Amino acid sequence: MALSASGLSHAERINQEGRILGPAPLVTNAILFDTSEADAVVSALQIFPVTNPFNEDISGLPRLGNSDAIMAQVISDLPSNRRTLRLFQEMNFVLTPDSQPLLQIDFTDYPDESDLHGGSFPYGLYPIPSNLPIEGWPTQTDSETLAEAQTDAAQLGGDRHAIMVQPGAGRSFETWHTLLAGGNWQAANGAIFDLNTNALRPDGWTSGDAAGLPMFPALIRFDECERSMVEHACRIVVKRSLYNSYIYPATHYASTNTLPNLPSMGQRLRLKAGFAIPANWTREEKAVLLGLKKYGGFVADNGGFFSISITPDDRWPDGAFDDIATVGLTNFEVVQSTGPNEGPRSPGAPAVSAGPDQTVSLSQIIALAGSVTSSNSAPLVQWKMYSGPGVATFAHAFQPNTTATFSAPGIYTLELSAADGVHAVAYDAVIINVTDPISLNAAAFGANVQLTWLGGSPPFIVDQTPASASGWTPAVTTSVRILVVPATNAAAFFRVRN
Repeated sequence: MALSASGLSHAERINQEGRILGPAPLVTNAILFDTSEADAVVSALQIFPVTNPFNEDISGLPRLGNSDAIMAQVISDLPSNRRTLRLFQEMNFVLTPDSQPLLQIDFTDYPDESDLHGGSFPYGLYPIPSNLPIEGWPTQTDSETLAEAQTDAAQLGGDRHAIMVQPGAGRSFETWHTLLAGGNWQAANGAIFDLNTNALRPDGWTSGDAAGLPMFPALIRFDECERSMVEHACRIVVKRSLYNSYIYPATHYASTNTLPNLPSMGQRLRLKAGFAIPANWTREEKAVLLGLKKYGGFVADNGGFFSISITPDDRWPDGAFDDIATVGLTNFEVVQSTGPNEGPRSPGAPAVSAGPDQTVSLSQIIALAGSVTSSNSAPLVQWKMYSGPGVATFAHAFQPNTTATFSAPGIYTLELSAADGVHAVAYDAVIINVTDPISLNAAAFGANVQLTWLGGSPPFIVDQTPASASGWTPAVTTSVRILVVPATNAAAFFRVRN
């Protein structure tokens, strides 16, 4: 088996989108990105802390003063037939266990800016499995097998990125110009990112991207598009960027161009809120565009298009992204980025508690003992039903202490949030087990006994036992709340259960 579940309560891990991540799967063998097994792992991952720039909601950040000038420069740098958004099926990844054997990899171009991970210069030691995918495989590599893609030196004209992710340890190993030659691995450079922290590359260091940024957290993946929302910033490629200029969280520049309105590496862009996403566009397109409005993207590299990267997943439906290329670049704007100690990373973030889990009766009005603490301005507090078999109705959904009622029995997850417009939204969840106890009545009815009951939900099983017996015997299964049984001269007990 590739996966097993840890013992974490699913209510304890909530990401920046308010999505409950569930138990973290344990990876026990290398899993390729384009599989349901990989979907299960990455959908349960918290990729960087919720305060990380990649997870920052930028929909409310102010526009940069020269946003129009920067976008005009970005647009004018491109030929007239390339002035729309492009999606390229590029970076892929493999998930590996923490115990994946480390293989030597020769860093040929930038070993001095590479993470060697215990290797001896210029060699690194990376968790490279035999099924390591190379950029573009399988949808963009002309039907090559994986083994052929790994060894095809003729394709070194492409970037040939490779990404190895260890979900357990929370690390992403990323290489550029990756090649298996004569049984030995080599790459231009190697970068390791700790997905559990907001730590950056050393100042001035590159990575697989010119900006020194990680690639894995920026990739548009199949699993998130199926959920209808890209939950993080994307990587954006522009034609030209600014010399000697990079903005947090970027650590590197890659240009000699000095025109004042060129974007810097790490420049934060977003799709304008006023862009109307057509209702008949695909779920995948809507997921991408909603993400670009909320989380935007970082200028990460130079290239021949204004583009963002999606995984080369062979499960993408035909035509999934056909309409994206009609989105003109005038629909994008540049925002004022937050720094390492600003925005979500500044002091004073709100904290919430949704209170203890409860088991209650369907007829009860239950008290929700939520609490919110904040040292800044009072945040917007809200209760919502995250999941459940019926409807949860809150007496005061915008107060931490309130009451709720439920329309049907079952397990409900309720989520309490606090948003102050600066920090990451704080979330907590509570599980409410709503029961509908059965109340049984037995009465003489001529030569019979009539059983009637309230509560529960059909089908019902009616059990009977003589007074002297120690075990129950199922008598009948019924979908109604009444049953007539013959009376006897002997004492008997009855029970009704769902």
